[in-house]
Formats: sequence, C-alpha cells, structure tokens
Amino acid sequence: MGVPVAGGFYKEGLIPDPRNIRSRCSAWIQQDGFSLVIDIGPEFRLQSISAGINQLDAVLITHEHMDHIAGIDDLRMYNYVQKNSIPVYTTPSAIKSIKTRFHYLFGAERYPGSTRVSFHTIHSPVQIGPFTITAIPAKHGSLDIIGFKINDLCYLTDVKELPKESLSLVEGAKVLILSALRWGPKHPTHLSIPEAVVLITKLGVPEAYLIHMNGQTKHSPSNKKLPNHIKLAFDQQTIYL
Repeated sequence: MGVPVAGGFYKEGLIPDPRNIRSRCSAWIQQDGFSLVIDIGPEFRLQSISAGINQLDAVLITHEHMDHIAGIDDLRMYNYVQKNSIPVYTTPSAIKSIKTRFHYLFGAERYPGSTRVSFHTIHSPVQIGPFTITAIPAKHGSLDIIGFKINDLCYLTDVKELPKESLSLVEGAKVLILSALRWGPKHPTHLSIPEAVVLITKLGVPEAYLIHMNGQTKHSPSNKKLPNHIKLAFDQQTIYL
C-alpha cells in the first residue's frame, strides 16, 4: 500500500525519519553496463527518476498483484529511447494476468504508442546479460509466486512460506532481501518481522534487508531490535556486492 497510505492515514510519527516513507517494492540491479528491474509498481515512474534509471534491459516480475505490475505503462519511454521491446521474465500465471488486465498492450487491441514487452517464462537457471538468475518458488498465502537468486543476491518479496525445495536454492547467497510486513500480529499472506528473522537464521545468509513493511513499523526503533546482520531497507538504498 505504500507508507503513508492513501489519504495520509496513520502518518503521525513517520515524517521525522524519511526512511519511514516507503514506495511500493522494486529493485534495480546493474552490472557491466546491463540494467534490470525487479517488479514495476505504481510508483515506478517516480522511482526511475529518483534513481536515474536511464537504461532498462530486462524486467523480472515476482507475481501479478497490482503493486508489482501497475507501472508497466511507464516502460514505454524506454521503448521510445531504446527502440526495442523489453523482455519480461515471470510466471505463466503473471503473464496471463497482465495480458488480461492490460489487454490494450497486446494483439489486435494494442493501442498505438503503448508499451512493448516480450514475455518469457523463467526457467532455472537462465542467463540474462551478466546475471545467472534462478527462480525461487514461494507462497504468498494461496498464491504461487517466485523470488530470484541473481548471482550472490536473493530477492524474495510478499512471502509467507518458502517451500522446503526452495531453501537449497538460496544456499550460497551473500545478501538476502526479504519481505516482512510488521512486528505483529501474524498475517495470513505475509511474513511478520519475527518470522522473517527465523527464516533468515535458518537460511544462514550473512547479510539481510527487510522490505515491504507497513506504516506501524518504524525504521530506527526496529533496527535497534534486530540482529546486527538484519536491517530494514529504505527507499533508494544502494547495496554493493
């Protein structure tokens, strides 16, 4: 929903620390001149301007909920500048959902000048530019979603459960980015922060960042309560690997 939520409800106490202001989750990853983005939510246009994303070679999508795909229209400027279609890697379910909800981008109904993407069902592992990318199956409540292992980085958002067969896929990662909604109570489709800490400990990843927190989760007080190798992430944060 972003923080603060629409209408500015519950914003009291957020403003003194800008790290409490959170747009919908996305990640920009660069190496050797190749640029890819994970998820393109409603604020993608503003995020791309703030981060200076002036080249986009590929998009990875974790699942079909609107807070992860609603920015697809804003990819069209990259089409205009780069003069090509942008490859999008995701699940069959997400492809079907995007084609249904954004029908005007595809086929005979395609609106002139709209975004051009080419869909690819991700098979593990796949080489995309300089990145070896493995899809990591996860559960978002009853919905099957995927996270990604990209070289030494793992990115898992909107996770409630990581199936047993996925645990080994995280092995060897140096950094884990994992969603954690709040300290409590538990949520039916998202990990709480205590649940995320347990999972991170089980996975044995040496450095972890939490994302997708709600407005009741304050940055500085939360970091003081967390183990040293686990911290809340914040918008426009840069991590070097």
